[in-house]
Amino acid sequence: MTDASLDSGSSRACAAAHACPHRPDIVINLQGDAPFVPPAVVSGLIKTLRDGNADVATPVYQLDWARLDRLRAHKQTAPFSGTTCIRGADSRALWFSKSILPAIRNEAALRDAGPMSPVWQHLGLYGYRMAALEWFAAAPPGVYEALEGLEQLRFLENGRTIATVEVEMPAHALSGIDTPADIAAAEDAIARLGDPFAG
Repeated sequence: MTDASLDSGSSRACAAAHACPHRPDIVINLQGDAPFVPPAVVSGLIKTLRDGNADVATPVYQLDWARLDRLRAHKQTAPFSGTTCIRGADSRALWFSKSILPAIRNEAALRDAGPMSPVWQHLGLYGYRMAALEWFAAAPPGVYEALEGLEQLRFLENGRTIATVEVEMPAHALSGIDTPADIAAAEDAIARLGDPFAG
């Protein structure tokens, strides 16, 4: 649908939006490596952009300790699968990383204090204001964007605002589909838990 030379999902989303007969105000980019995103998450991104002034909105969910342990184990074999997010008190994204952030001092005490870890994981889905998406497509890649392989860092490196939208931790415990092993895990999750959109 778009030029094969485009280097990111955001650039492809911009090209697809330009192909629309009318210029949209908001563009949603639902990526193929995150197939289990419920429709309510998409509508939440649209509402966040309509009600606020962020350039971009994206969903995140807080990991419980068991899910964090699974993410850590998964990264032993697929270190660039799964993205974590550091958020400000106002829910703005401060940073995203393929590393698990934050580092956790005194983790044993935190585990005793409650079921939720301080780690937020990112779902591979974005809502953009069209003007921000056009800016992205025209801007060069950022230094940290290239190092991490995370296109959303282009916005943060240039002072753009990304609102994070808190969503429920997905039943399908996948950190993204980036490898053949991830495809097998997704198929296994559907076999065990059912297709989340069936019926």
